[in-house]
Amino acid sequence: MRTVICDDHAVFAESLSLVLANAGHSVVEVTYSPAEALPVLRAEQPDLCLIDLHFPSGTALDWMPQLRSASLRTRFVVLTGFLEQPVLDAGIAAGVRGFAHKGQQAGDILAVLRRIADGEIVVDQGIRRADDRRRDEARRFARFLTPREREVLTRLVRGESTQTLAKAMGVTRSTARSHVQSVLSKLGVHSQREAVIEAARHGLVSVETGEWLAG
Repeated sequence: MRTVICDDHAVFAESLSLVLANAGHSVVEVTYSPAEALPVLRAEQPDLCLIDLHFPSGTALDWMPQLRSASLRTRFVVLTGFLEQPVLDAGIAAGVRGFAHKGQQAGDILAVLRRIADGEIVVDQGIRRADDRRRDEARRFARFLTPREREVLTRLVRGESTQTLAKAMGVTRSTARSHVQSVLSKLGVHSQREAVIEAARHGLVSVETGEWLAG
């Protein structure tokens, strides 16, 4: 199978390229953004394109109309570590032929690709298992946060500064900083940005709405 890889994590992309090549795939090119992949797709018309879900320039689904137009014969496989049902539904509607878990063993990813090559639409069950683990982690993390700390974390995810947070919660800036530091400590991170990433990774807070998700 002639294959293009598109992933902005260079080490992962190059490693996947070697795995596919060893399995008999002809890796046409490794690209690091959807914009970079577009001319390659137009010129090469590959059988498969493995593309990461998230990029600084938008998701793979945002780019899918352009990518599919560039090469109508190419079957697109989205690589991700976590898959929400709305994203799955949108991907299938956009013409994605499969979703594969980035953390799976090489053999599992190759099995997904074989099924897609045979004409199936495939969702790697490893993503589903990761989804369950993510919910379990969210519940475990949530137990260690007080209601006040949960509010602080949701406000951090919404992008509120310590000053804004203090005013909204009716506390002094010193108290707000204390709450923030407590949240950082319990999450095992060193910055507000890392706290936001952890909140999203463990499914504690929606990065889209800033709502608490963990119950």
